[in-house]
Amino acid sequence: MSDQMSDKTAVTTTDAPAPLPVFSQGVRKGNVLQVSGQGSVDPATSEFVFVGDVKAQTTRVLQNIEAILIAGGATFDDVLMLRVYLTKREDFGAMNEAYAEFLDGRTPSGVLPSRTTVFTGLPLPDMLVEIDALAVLS
Repeated sequence: MSDQMSDKTAVTTTDAPAPLPVFSQGVRKGNVLQVSGQGSVDPATSEFVFVGDVKAQTTRVLQNIEAILIAGGATFDDVLMLRVYLTKREDFGAMNEAYAEFLDGRTPSGVLPSRTTVFTGLPLPDMLVEIDALAVLS
């Protein structure tokens, strides 16, 4: 007998870039939703966008995350944690500015998600930022 609350399901939407065949855009199990790391890809064209502009890349990445959250029945107000991966320490300020602008008004509870920022290499040479999200729905 299957308990619907414990079923693990893939979350998919055409409003975010199609994932590689080895992972899902998001996965929901019960009231927990994990969004895979997103890059600056335009879902309409599947093209990487905003080469060299970490602020614009950050906004595109957060738009992709939001689309997957919505497809999974969540909003940024349900997000507990965002993990940000940057390739260059000097991009932190611009990323943080875009991040703050994007989240402004998206957490009606007044509680912003927790966040970790890591500096690392990323899969594509033009990729300056990648972000993933963990949400828990009420």
